[in-house]
Formats: sequence, C-alpha cells, structure tokens
Amino acid sequence: MKLKLRNIIGLSAALLTISAGAEEFKVGSHMPLTGSLARSGTGFNEGIQTAVDMFNRTNGKHKIKLVMIDDESAPAKAVAAVEKLASENVTSIIGGYGSNIIGPASDAANRHKLTYITAGGVSDDLTQRGYKTFFRINNTRGYELAIETLLEEMKAKSVAIVYSTKEATTQLAKGLEKSLATKKIKVTMHAFDPAITDFKPVINKIKLLDKPEVIFMSGYENDYVGILRAAKVLKPDIKSIVGVWSLATPKMASDFPDLMPNVIGTALLPYPVEYKTPEGKQFADTYKKLFNKDVDYLAQFGYVEASLLFEAIARAADNGSLKKEHGLSDELRKTNRDTLIGKVVFDANGDNPNFKHRMGQHQNGKVAIVSPAAEATAPLKYPGLPW
Repeated sequence: MKLKLRNIIGLSAALLTISAGAEEFKVGSHMPLTGSLARSGTGFNEGIQTAVDMFNRTNGKHKIKLVMIDDESAPAKAVAAVEKLASENVTSIIGGYGSNIIGPASDAANRHKLTYITAGGVSDDLTQRGYKTFFRINNTRGYELAIETLLEEMKAKSVAIVYSTKEATTQLAKGLEKSLATKKIKVTMHAFDPAITDFKPVINKIKLLDKPEVIFMSGYENDYVGILRAAKVLKPDIKSIVGVWSLATPKMASDFPDLMPNVIGTALLPYPVEYKTPEGKQFADTYKKLFNKDVDYLAQFGYVEASLLFEAIARAADNGSLKKEHGLSDELRKTNRDTLIGKVVFDANGDNPNFKHRMGQHQNGKVAIVSPAAEATAPLKYPGLPW
C-alpha cells in the first residue's frame, strides 16, 4: 500500500510539474472576416480555431493562444495587423487570403523576422523574394494541373478565360493559356478590372465571337457571382462553367443556390465529407462540435497550415531554438509529414512542391469530386450548366 501511495504521489507531482511548466505561445493571424473575401477568410479561420482546440487538448506540454485580427480584405489593414501582432510579441503569424494582401503583410512579418505561413496566396512571386520566414502549403501550379486535367477529361476543344487583373489570378490565367496551347485547346483571354460589377459586355463578347465550349473564371467570390449572373441572363452556348479557389464550397451553394448548380471549382474534399484517418476523424468531430456544421476544404486548409505551425513551435520550444533568430522558421522547414491535404514538405523558398488539387462540382446542394476521374466521388455532369 505504501508503495502504491508513493507511486500515486510521485505521478501527481510529475503531472503538477508538467502543468506548472506548460508555456503558452501566442500566434497571430490576420484574415478577411469582413469585406469582399469574408467567406473564404471565415472558412480558413474556423479551420485554424479547430487546430488550436485540438493542439491544446492533445499536446499535453504546450498551449497556443491565438490572436486573430480582421484585415477586412484590405492590404493596408493586413500590414497594420502584422505590425500590431509584432508589437504583442507573437511567435509567428498565420495569414491571410489573396496574394495581393499576403504579399505586403508577409513583407512586414519578414521585417520583424516573424515566421509567416499561409494557404491563401498562390502567386509565384511570393516565394521568389528570398525570405527565410515565408511558407505556404499550396501554389499556382497545383491549381493549374487540376484544371488542365479536368479540361482534358472533358475533351474540351475551346476555353474562354475570364480573369481578374490581380496578381495571382493573372498568373493562373496566363499559365493556363500557355499550357493549354500545348494541348491544342483553343484559348481566348478576357481580362477585367477587379472593380467591375457588370460582366454582361464580357459574356456577350464571348457568346458572339469566341463561342467556346467552356468558360473558365480566374477570380474571387464576388467575381464568380457577377460572371455567373451575366451568363445566366445571356445564356451563351457553352457546356460548362469552371472556376478556381473558393467556388466549390457549401457556403457558395447556400448563399447563391440559383447560380451554383453544375458549376465546377477546385476542391480537395467532397461535401459532406467522411474522413478515414484518425486525424481526419478527430478534425471533423472537433469542427462539428465547435461550429455545428460539416467541414469544407477551406477549413481543412486552415487546419493544416495551423497544425504544422503549432507542431514546429512545440519542437522549437523543446530544442531551445524558438527564441533564436529564424529558429522557428528553420524548424518549420524540417516539416515532412502526411496531412489532410497530402504530404507537405517545404523547399528552400518555403513552397510545398507536393501540392496538388482536385475539382469539385455543385450537384444537388452537395459538392462532388469529379476530377481527376480516378479520385471522383460522382460522375462529372458535362454538359452541365446552372440554367
């Protein structure tokens, strides 16, 4: 009995020591929770919040305190958010959505030598600045490959690309123009100013002159809505409308039920999703408890980027490198693990060369993975239009 009592006392003392020694690490984040990109920012933020909850419940030794700032989809406010977070001595920053916002925000983070990780900026220029502090888990090429595969599986012979003149959307459009030319797919290009709200002149030109089989949209949420509304009025003789990020989501389906049927966009997950891995099941269960809804792929991106950062913080704290200059960035660059978006590693520029995407189609209020065909959860509806 005495031995057992000593063991219990020893165990309790050890647990108290661990609890007393647990250190809380502040992580900053800026996201567009209001403004034109709020749907995407909210999705990412929910995934990040889920990662915080899971890490704090399961790590046992370290805790994360998240400091979130709404950048209102504005570059200047994103920079101001980084400056404020730096003044509050955060260890690192998770940011934001849109390459034109992430660029200046991560510039500011680099000036403060703060590790910055994102899943919302795919411009190639972001990883060509020579920063030791910048990391991302996705990139333009992963999106290009997914779209190319879809168009090949459709056997599309002609595509009209409607693209915003913002940096990332332009790079994606021009990259596709070049790659599709090698596949003998006829491409016509239509740039538009991000401030445009009436897309009928563009769609009418496509209808009368281009006469493509597919319209591809390289833009953001409000752009998709404007283009789809114009197309629904003018009804060009096409077979499909395809877009990219933040389109094949349940939020877009619920907000615009008349515009989304049969529209296709990038999506790693079907909706609703069922995970098979222990981590995936825990993520989905935690997300459901926190937000009372099913996971979408934006939340998954937010979860993955945050989890990888938190794990690196814990490792750096354990090996004594966290407070050294670039110590956390060096530790994060050692990442090499399977995640909910596949294997993630970071090259010298902070990019994840393993990233690849899938294409999802809005079908009867759900999002089905339709490409690549080998990973499809439902057949592609082609021709398939919202009207």
